[in-house]
Amino acid sequence: MENFRKLQVWEKAHQLAVEVYKSTNNFPKSELFSLVSQKRRAAVSVAANIVEGSKRKTIKDRQHFLLMAETSLEELKYYFILSFDLGYITREESERLLELAREVGRMLNGLSRSLDRL
Repeated sequence: MENFRKLQVWEKAHQLAVEVYKSTNNFPKSELFSLVSQKRRAAVSVAANIVEGSKRKTIKDRQHFLLMAETSLEELKYYFILSFDLGYITREESERLLELAREVGRMLNGLSRSLDRL
């Protein structure tokens, strides 16, 4: 896991973060320092934890950061649901973002399982 840019899971997590930033551009200004900030932070945390874990020396440390990425991803999934329920995004956008998040989750799970075998 030396070069994180070569990891498909990082590419997909980065894509998710970019999509989250785009999707929050039109949120009400009253949400700028609450829901917008939380969604963006959680999205960036997924990709950032993959990056940080890629530089760790032990498998245990790498898996710890993958787990942190997974927990941030779960938090982000909730924010998609909340954003839809508050009327800030459409059902279609919510489903699209949730599917992208599920894809990242499957990839994180697969990477973690592959480390188990080392």
